[in-house]
Amino acid sequence: MEPQSAAGLPRASESHALEIAQDICGSNIIATTSGRAQAGVELAQQRPEAKVTVWFTDLFQHDSAVNAHALSEQKAQKIFVCAADMPPGPYDLAIIPLSKSGEAEFTRDIVQSAFSNLAIGGTLVTAIDNPTDTWLREQLAATGETVSVRPSVKTVGYVIRKTRELQRIRDFRCRYVFRDSGKLIHAISRPGVFSHRRIDPGARHLLDQAELSAGMRVLDIGCGSGAVSLGVAARDIGVQVHAIDCFTRSVECTREGAAINKLSNLSVSLVAHGEIDAEGTYDLAIANPPYYSDFRIAELFIDTAARALVKGGKLLLVTKHPAWYVERMHESWEDIATGEVKRYHLIEVTKP
Repeated sequence: MEPQSAAGLPRASESHALEIAQDICGSNIIATTSGRAQAGVELAQQRPEAKVTVWFTDLFQHDSAVNAHALSEQKAQKIFVCAADMPPGPYDLAIIPLSKSGEAEFTRDIVQSAFSNLAIGGTLVTAIDNPTDTWLREQLAATGETVSVRPSVKTVGYVIRKTRELQRIRDFRCRYVFRDSGKLIHAISRPGVFSHRRIDPGARHLLDQAELSAGMRVLDIGCGSGAVSLGVAARDIGVQVHAIDCFTRSVECTREGAAINKLSNLSVSLVAHGEIDAEGTYDLAIANPPYYSDFRIAELFIDTAARALVKGGKLLLVTKHPAWYVERMHESWEDIATGEVKRYHLIEVTKP
């Protein structure tokens, strides 16, 4: 492992998965990560003759891993791939570290992708940070293969060897419909995307509160499945909407939603750090920041809005925890207005 590197020690599940995988042959290897790609990078160093691919779905996590390992652009492109779907195999070894706090359907999707992309005779190694796990073992047993259990103090690992193709491959993609301003909007979602299979209540409240006029430029920060962007763009073809997100599947779903609803005034970009073109040109920024990460992502959203907006532009966001936002915005924003709707708080501020 790399205890002295900037990447730091891997999380327990990734360390356990790597420990198991080191004893298994493989020259074409696919890996995911629960941290900063320590398992994939370590195997690439141990097996220079092998092709090792680390698959990310999140660009921020991808960039963090590149920086942590101090990889050159050429080396990173050789090992790391950031895409909505796993790069196609066939692989002879797949390493999938998992977290017990992960979304169940996303975990099923990733495990199915890994197994499906294995060659016959290939091996899937996975580990989860729950030593009493039974759920993941059941998912693996559903492949029809024999599941070998590798217990540990903080984790449990599993190994299955692929002897046949899956009889049924489940499509986890979803299409849902919601109404806004008298129009039916069709949205696409996938596991891992916020929010999967439905419009989030917070997004619904954002749409209800957004005031638009022809010629406006609107930025949707952290677009998720694109519900807010789609609703705003569908209200007035004269409004230009740009959506950004660091999650590859969110960008894919929003872009597909724009095509389904024939919205030529909606564009989408995959960004990791709030990068935007034409700073200081947007009239309205809208956001539904996530609640995890101790407001780190919320801080990024606010900073992005500040750079994006024209003077006098508005930021409209929704949250269940308004106190932090009001305190954070008090010094650098004007006209702070708050309102509560069904346990959600809407906050609107103006850029000085």
